[in-house]
Amino acid sequence: MEGYLLEWANLLLRWLHLIVGIAWIGSSFYFVWLDNSLRPPKDADLKARGVDGELWAVHGGGFYNPQKYLLAPKHLPDELHWFKWESYSTWLTGFLLISVLYYLQAGTYMVDQNVADLSPQQAVLIGLGTLAGGWLVYDTLCRLFFNRSQLLFGVVYYAFVVFMAWLLTHLLSGRAAFIHVGAMIATTMTANVFFWIIPGQKKVVAMLKRGEQPDPVYGKRGKQRSVHNNYLTLPVLFCMISNHYAFTYNHPQAWLVLALIFLAAVLIRHFFNLRHKGVVAWHYPLAGIAILLGVLLWLRPTPVVAVSAAPAAAAGPTYAEVRQILQHRCASCHAAAPTQPGFASAPAGVKLDNDADIQRNLARIQQQAVVLKAMPLGNLTGMTDAERTLLKTWFAAGAKMQ
Repeated sequence: MEGYLLEWANLLLRWLHLIVGIAWIGSSFYFVWLDNSLRPPKDADLKARGVDGELWAVHGGGFYNPQKYLLAPKHLPDELHWFKWESYSTWLTGFLLISVLYYLQAGTYMVDQNVADLSPQQAVLIGLGTLAGGWLVYDTLCRLFFNRSQLLFGVVYYAFVVFMAWLLTHLLSGRAAFIHVGAMIATTMTANVFFWIIPGQKKVVAMLKRGEQPDPVYGKRGKQRSVHNNYLTLPVLFCMISNHYAFTYNHPQAWLVLALIFLAAVLIRHFFNLRHKGVVAWHYPLAGIAILLGVLLWLRPTPVVAVSAAPAAAAGPTYAEVRQILQHRCASCHAAAPTQPGFASAPAGVKLDNDADIQRNLARIQQQAVVLKAMPLGNLTGMTDAERTLLKTWFAAGAKMQ
């Protein structure tokens, strides 16, 4: 029952996290696009009212005319919409999700004894420390580089993120390491909204209501953090989906895989940000695509003998030996009724507790346990190298179910 309830919590939180995340990312992308697409007004009345840029758009059968003031309108409207809860709710649901899936099941999803000899409690502390420490380092760098080159800031912060990826992949399971790099960046993005963007906007509004001239530094700081959030979005999204692709986080140099994919994502995002300003710089997305293709070639699996093409007469281990390994190392999770705590159903619907299901999933077994060595998850059941070699030999000999 506990595993069943955890799966429901995982499902509902993931669904909610996706919904509010779409709202936040959508509004973030929209406002960056809007800011880059505004054009100086031609109407003298708009200029006199302090409008610095405007845009005409059509959507859903209606016409829209967004306008941006140089600092603020002379008279504030009675109602102002604050874009903050999209960010807050995304972080809150994300933290609840990572707590249910990783912190409450750290022994399964965070600890890999082949990586580091940690207790579940130590792994959780490392995860929480990553979220808080990542924000503190980023915020310190932002303060140091506030009036300096933002390109230099980007290089320094990228180096920090790469270092954290390297560190976490040497402490946690690959899957948990990738998720926590993403969660660290996502925490930074929401902290930007909570500690800088919204407080700065509130101070400007308060000054205007008192009839004072707002200090432009609040707008400058908010813009800096908002632009950073825009570039960080694609790396975070990759981390959030990476747990489905073991060939990335299970690689011996997984930290470098993540670093290269992050670089490609930022280059591609930069192209779109420039494109909104009317600047077309194709070398950025082409470089990003080239990096992704390079990673694709680098991670390609070592060719193995296909099951159907193996010589029928080749010698190899017996199916009884293979089945014993699968029962001891895999079937505690991959079964109609899993016995491994925290699992109410077989992950990905893959069952290995009977001959028919084993035969049906031969390709998955070969890919996950032999080629990628991603399963068992975190090697929770302690599959040995000798057992993986036996499986490899059995596949090479034709995977005979006799």
